[in-house]
Amino acid sequence: MDNLLFGDNQFFGVNHMSEEKARAQAMQFQDTSAIIDVLDAAYEEGVKTFMCTTHDRISEVCDHVRANPAKYEGFHFYPCMPYAHKYNNAVTEHGMLGAINQFLPDDGLFKTALKGGMAVAKKDVEGLATILIDMEMKMFKGLSTPVIFLQNVVVDLLLGMGFHEAFRIFHDHVRSKYNAEAGFITMNMPMLLDALESVGIENPIICSNINKIGFRMCGGFDKYVETMRNRKVRAIAMSVFASGALKPDEAIEWVSKLPNLKSVVFGASSRRNIRSTRELVDKHFAACAS
Repeated sequence: MDNLLFGDNQFFGVNHMSEEKARAQAMQFQDTSAIIDVLDAAYEEGVKTFMCTTHDRISEVCDHVRANPAKYEGFHFYPCMPYAHKYNNAVTEHGMLGAINQFLPDDGLFKTALKGGMAVAKKDVEGLATILIDMEMKMFKGLSTPVIFLQNVVVDLLLGMGFHEAFRIFHDHVRSKYNAEAGFITMNMPMLLDALESVGIENPIICSNINKIGFRMCGGFDKYVETMRNRKVRAIAMSVFASGALKPDEAIEWVSKLPNLKSVVFGASSRRNIRSTRELVDKHFAACAS
């Protein structure tokens, strides 16, 4: 994984500190071309991995990248699924069957549908889960997706239910069908690591809030630091700037010193902010490596 990953919260009006800023960003990126312009700026600044939700409009970004392979050489998507609002909207607009047809993969449609029917009849959780994964991956066909993430809305629900085997189902399916590594997004990294290890997933990729002031670090700041120092995990830090509460240089310097921290994911709306963050990550990660 690259040290720096580009996220998509800013494109869809997500800001954990300011609703006003979130609304302004949602307006700024109403047109998909505005999203592509920022992704182009990131690519030109050397940030070539896009960690994104499976929002409907990401499919338009995928179409654009697929249509311009020479322009995006070495560009990677890290899909994060599911995007729950997408399913709600599709059922409302097209009905249940229409929504299913809209998202099912094109190849082997009848077989996939039959498998799904059998899965329902047999209460086959694994069969249903793999179909849902394939539905989400449809938009990324032909693109590089070396890591595929399960979103925290599902991860933390499964964690709370104690249904840890579901993590193994996700892990095995993305590896066997997409030749990808499984990643997991959570609000509680220490607890999730226990669950993943209990089903045989060693040294997992876990993305969670990690920052100097413990902002949104469920499970406790000290527990996170202890986990990263003493256990095998490939951590990705989000909310590194604590939604603006920390100065960028201070935030990146602190997080770069954590053991087992592999990447930082960030969002930005301008080339200036992208370049500034990339320069800080290059400086501090290089200093830790030397």
